[in-house]
Amino acid sequence: MTTVYPFTIHLGPLAITGYGIMMMVGFLVGGWLIGLELKRRALREEYAADIVVASVIGGIIGAKLWYVALTGDLGTLFSRGGLVWYGGFLGGALAVVINSWRLRVPIRWTMHLTAPALAAAYALGRVGCFLVNDDYGRPTSLPWGIKFPEGLPRSTAGHLHTLFGVPIPAGTPPGTVMAVHPTQLYETALMLGAFFVLWRLRRANHPIGWLFGLYLIFAGVERFLIEILRAKDDRFLGPFTLAQLTSVILVLIGVTLVTRWRRGPEMDPGPYLKGATEPVARKAAA
Repeated sequence: MTTVYPFTIHLGPLAITGYGIMMMVGFLVGGWLIGLELKRRALREEYAADIVVASVIGGIIGAKLWYVALTGDLGTLFSRGGLVWYGGFLGGALAVVINSWRLRVPIRWTMHLTAPALAAAYALGRVGCFLVNDDYGRPTSLPWGIKFPEGLPRSTAGHLHTLFGVPIPAGTPPGTVMAVHPTQLYETALMLGAFFVLWRLRRANHPIGWLFGLYLIFAGVERFLIEILRAKDDRFLGPFTLAQLTSVILVLIGVTLVTRWRRGPEMDPGPYLKGATEPVARKAAA
């Protein structure tokens, strides 16, 4: 068993958490991967930055609003915590779609370009969760179980039972720090595997957009399975969590896209991606 404490860098009054660092790294790596694919296809590489900026703004807003909807705590809108991945995913996706529409880039092209990057960025983001000791799993006696004595919340018997409804052996003092599944690292490993598959398949002759459908399947299945081990308090559907319901929806959408787009003609990327000298929106206005 290992004991892990939150990773924080203090610069005077400023505290930089491991989560903040890895969130930034995830966005940067995602943008870099999209840029590599744009370069390989001889398309406008600046579109990678467009996607990153839109996803950062939309993702943070969406993650905050989803958390507020779950907890009813409006105060978290202006706090550093209170971020939910599915809210961030939906908010970021909406912002990227709006930006794609603004530049008249076909949505399927945007989806195809971002699929591997989304898997890699998510894997890195979960490392951030591990570094702040958040989103851990249920108690375990496995040798790789980890104790989070200063976690969010601390992995004590009392917190696990009262906050998450986890059964605790009778007679265990509430203050006992328990070893739990490091589900953050499980997710990192699984989504890195998904990234390598998607990154390899991007060179295959699949119709544009098909890759995003496969990403949704990977992401939904991974999260559904991890939720079985997670210490959670949102099991509103019997033994199933809200995240598992969302995961099923993602898988169904992914299967639909993969089936519908398994073959078809080539799709034109549009003038912006092909390197138009001025933004398409400005041309349209002229």
